[in-house]
Amino acid sequence: MSYAMPRVRPSSNGTMVDGFGRRIEYLRISVTDKCNLRCVYCMPEDGLPWLRRSEILTYEEIAEIVRVMADMGLRRLRLTGGEPLARKDLPRLVDLLAAVPGIEDIALSTNAVLLAPVAKRLRDAGVSRVNISLDSLCADRADAIARRPGTLARVMEGLDAAHAVGFDPIKINVVLMRGHNDDEVPDFAELSRDRPLHVRFIEVMPTESNLELSATNFLSCDEALSRVAVVDALEPVPGPAGNGPATYFSFPGAQGTIGVITPMSHNFCSRCNRMRLTADGQLRPCLFGTIQTPLRDALRHGEALEPLINETLRIKPEKHLLVQGSAEGSGGLIALSQTGG
Repeated sequence: MSYAMPRVRPSSNGTMVDGFGRRIEYLRISVTDKCNLRCVYCMPEDGLPWLRRSEILTYEEIAEIVRVMADMGLRRLRLTGGEPLARKDLPRLVDLLAAVPGIEDIALSTNAVLLAPVAKRLRDAGVSRVNISLDSLCADRADAIARRPGTLARVMEGLDAAHAVGFDPIKINVVLMRGHNDDEVPDFAELSRDRPLHVRFIEVMPTESNLELSATNFLSCDEALSRVAVVDALEPVPGPAGNGPATYFSFPGAQGTIGVITPMSHNFCSRCNRMRLTADGQLRPCLFGTIQTPLRDALRHGEALEPLINETLRIKPEKHLLVQGSAEGSGGLIALSQTGG
């Protein structure tokens, strides 16, 4: 199994365009590989060998990489992990990133367990919107999926805080798992009816730590939508502001929307607009696979980053090569937290 070769030469005129003509203006930044949960689809129950502090980019180093990429056409950022709020004083990084000329949007992906105490500070620093992971509305199930007690109550506290400080939009990410939460699909969809919440159903993506789940508990977004449509009619809608690949629908008159993200059943790689920066400074042109470019050491040695970034654009693959229930195509990833999900 191999990647298709790029068809066009990447540009270097103030916009980042890869070898397949896709404009890249969005960077997902993993600030840590650590997480306070152990979700069954994401990470082994015992965790992973964590990166040493010296291996992780400092906030100033992250900001410098973003500054270089902003000069090349980067416009939008998303902070991820692991769990990004597990890293100390995340708002200070947001302060640095918001000051970079050219950056127009900063978002956060979080499990929200640690969000409530820092929500206002993050909003004031420049985070405009949040994606919150929530895989069950039942306390015992949420705890079982996250493999940590008290998860649901703390996520809901974080969600309430997100509303209170004015994050907009607020998106709820639900990973679909047959036998774990598939019977809650209509209940999640109902969250969008009377509140401005944007519920997104996401198909399980295989990594080495979740292969059995991926093989036996996969539920497609098409099936999820069919379950929602039994409750009420759905109509296609543009959806909220964002940089992701979701397709959106809504109930008639609903305040929010219902989105689907279909990496397995309906590949959306032709619309890819992103790259990823890992916590240890690898610039990855795709979530999966083995292609990455080390920026950390070059930065610490005072070397120019632009040629490395342009080379990463050049080698960005046309699509991922995931196979349901198989490690093939995942690039040896054990957990999504290793590359920022």
